[in-house]
Amino acid sequence: MKIISTNIAKPTTIIWNGQEVTTGIYKTPTTSPIYLGTEEVKGDEVSDRSVHGGKFKACYLFSEVHYQYWKYLYPDLDWDWGMFGENLTVSDLDETQIYIGDIYKIGDALVQVTQPREPCFKFGVKFGTSDVLSQFIAHGFPGTYVRILEEGLVKTGDTFKCIEHKENSLTTAQLFNLLFAKNKNQELLEKAVMNDTLPQRKRDKLKQYIK
Repeated sequence: MKIISTNIAKPTTIIWNGQEVTTGIYKTPTTSPIYLGTEEVKGDEVSDRSVHGGKFKACYLFSEVHYQYWKYLYPDLDWDWGMFGENLTVSDLDETQIYIGDIYKIGDALVQVTQPREPCFKFGVKFGTSDVLSQFIAHGFPGTYVRILEEGLVKTGDTFKCIEHKENSLTTAQLFNLLFAKNKNQELLEKAVMNDTLPQRKRDKLKQYIK
């Protein structure tokens, strides 16, 4: 995996249900390295800290590979890296091969895979339709958040080096599908609730589905 683009956003105001809402989803590529901090990417807008930023969602990664699929569905949008609100656009990021808890070295930073991105209404506003939310869930490739174990600068061209693989874990894709599945796989549920990389609130929520 390699960083294709580093992206940050300035605060943008959108209209949702007749009200003004500030968002940081309108990210654009930077021309210089960005600094991954433990709570957020330095200089990046994080408007709603109840769902973005913080220890378990400090930085969001999305795969370059999936852009072609979405460009086909939405050819009239103004496409550029950062379209999905990701801080890092990454080549060859495969959600079926990265595991919750895996640790990677990127540039000067050390990061740990924490959880997939769950789409919110701001994603629908950016794409011009709420249909994109169900499409995003059905597609099953959501990218991933990471927490920052060691802060540092990262830049375009930096490659990912796996430092530690989390044993008895589940992939980012498996967790994403598990979150939205009506009939939840019990074995994967067990792995999720026992995985201390996930925030306790999410583990507690999933624990309710264990039979």
